[in-house]
Amino acid sequence: MAEGPVQQPEASSGQFALLRERRFLPFFGTQFLGALNDNVFKQALIALITFHAASLTRMDAGVLVNLANGLFILPFFLFSATAGQLADKYEKTRIIRLVKLAEIAIMLVAAAGFLRNDLWLLLTALFLMGVHSTFFGPVKYSILPQHLRRDELVGANGLVESGTFLAILVGSIGGGLLIAGRADSAILVAAVTIGLAIAGYFVCRAIPAAAAPSPDLAINWNPVTETWRNLQFTRRNRPVFLAILGISWFWFYGAMFLAQIPNFSRAYLGGDESVFVVLLTTFSVGIGLGSLLCERLSGHKVEIGLVPLGAIGLSVFALDLFFASPWTTATGPAIGAREFLGAAASWRLIIDLAGIGLFGGFYIVPLYALVQTRSDPAHQSRIIAGNNILNAAFMVVAALFGALMLHFGASIPLLFLVAAGLNALVAVYIFSLVPEFLMRFLAWLLVHTVYRVRASGLAHVPERGPALVVCNHVSFADAVVIMGMVRRPIRFVMDHNIFRVPVLSFIFRTSNAIPIAPAKEDPQALQRAYDEVAKALAAGEIVGLFPEGRITDSGDLYPFRGGLMRILERTPVPVVPMALQGLWGSTFSRKGGPAMSRPFRRGLWSRIGLVVDAPWPPEKVTPEAMQEHVRVLRGDWR
Repeated sequence: MAEGPVQQPEASSGQFALLRERRFLPFFGTQFLGALNDNVFKQALIALITFHAASLTRMDAGVLVNLANGLFILPFFLFSATAGQLADKYEKTRIIRLVKLAEIAIMLVAAAGFLRNDLWLLLTALFLMGVHSTFFGPVKYSILPQHLRRDELVGANGLVESGTFLAILVGSIGGGLLIAGRADSAILVAAVTIGLAIAGYFVCRAIPAAAAPSPDLAINWNPVTETWRNLQFTRRNRPVFLAILGISWFWFYGAMFLAQIPNFSRAYLGGDESVFVVLLTTFSVGIGLGSLLCERLSGHKVEIGLVPLGAIGLSVFALDLFFASPWTTATGPAIGAREFLGAAASWRLIIDLAGIGLFGGFYIVPLYALVQTRSDPAHQSRIIAGNNILNAAFMVVAALFGALMLHFGASIPLLFLVAAGLNALVAVYIFSLVPEFLMRFLAWLLVHTVYRVRASGLAHVPERGPALVVCNHVSFADAVVIMGMVRRPIRFVMDHNIFRVPVLSFIFRTSNAIPIAPAKEDPQALQRAYDEVAKALAAGEIVGLFPEGRITDSGDLYPFRGGLMRILERTPVPVVPMALQGLWGSTFSRKGGPAMSRPFRRGLWSRIGLVVDAPWPPEKVTPEAMQEHVRVLRGDWR
């Protein structure tokens, strides 16, 4: 039996290391090139419609732009259900290669449209690019969990989201520049879009195979009934369904802002196209930076505690954007980017847009990772297809909502205010339905403000199945620190008095902690606690236990009590030893008197540690051996 810390699994070396690995880089390149091509083509088409509509058709340019956006979104409603089934039934890299071959063919149609100045060919190509994106979407997010470890998913999703918004930025600017004011613009756009499609196909050929999760699935080709069934798949897992609603809300929110930026920069800021580019760049860089920071802030795990933080930031910066915006339209000649940036008031607008993007990254990346990690692998692509359907629906509603508000006289700054208020209401609604989001936020806030946690061995916590976690008991914050670091939900057995501590009580209740009382105080409560522990372990959950039965008032470990063995005799499961370090002497410990009597006596960001060792089989566990092992794991750092 091990007497000391064992060799820990190799920790993740960071998200950027994935860009050197074949299991991620070719997929990332394929995704980036596809998003870039989408936006080069769409922006070139929109610029062509905006400035040359009279030579293409008698229809109004504004109507044509909205028609174009609708044609691109329409396939998500028509074909997402089928795309999700195909991604679950067939090997995923095969689907990616077929989709990228189709992209080449679509770009040939688009090239003919640009060269012939044929609007209807171009709109046909735009619709087909929507079909292309529809069939790529379910594969895009469901392939990552097959190639990556769980501790890599947040970083990978951050790279994908930041790469996507970089592609949107570069493609939007590039598409407009390619089509603007050149005699050979049609040839340039055709050459670039076909070249990007061909490059995407050759890059995708390096993506490793990803086995079909449901090869025996019978395809239902009826889009109406299958769409309904996909939406039902998303509803079976409540946290996943609410995460999907949160993602869809983000696209509603983001679509509202992105749709207003061009007119806001022109009408309210009095800027030309370069001012629009500055604002779009600011927003996109903010999203990219927030997406990349998620991995560092979450410690390589799916940290849904960042979602409330992101929601708060989205509302706060949108509210400030309302107050920082001019309330009347600009008059006079248009100003350029240099003149705009030279005005002191402009920087408040830039900071607000960057803040919206930054906190949008905090909000969206953990939600995508949650959907990937908590979805049934056999239905994952269909669940993501359902997500895509809802995303498209929310974006359409956002466009209609914004258009109606503007039609009835609302200003664009007022739209920002309404978006801030609606976001706050939606966040409160979602977090009230799933308190786990807010609970994780409070736990994350504690371990990233009051403490700086150095954790090792977290990979020893089983990804699935039941387990009993045992740890030394140093302070009132022990359970919260562990919950803030371990990616799987843990149901702690908690002394009924600690269960009532303000703020901590909310965290314990929403994490389904199990209150326990001594036999001499309430024998029935004690029996209920053991029954609930057995029920939780039988359901495949992780239960956390502090076998000392009390918080130390000396800094040393008290003997582990017999409750540990009583649990294992009834439900034999692996036991994961943990040791907390550095909490003795903190605000929540009993060093020098009652806990919390001297707030922040060690200041903020004091360093603590959490050491996790390999699980023990239940038949080898005794209270004495486990106590000694936890003592060794803790070492001299109390």
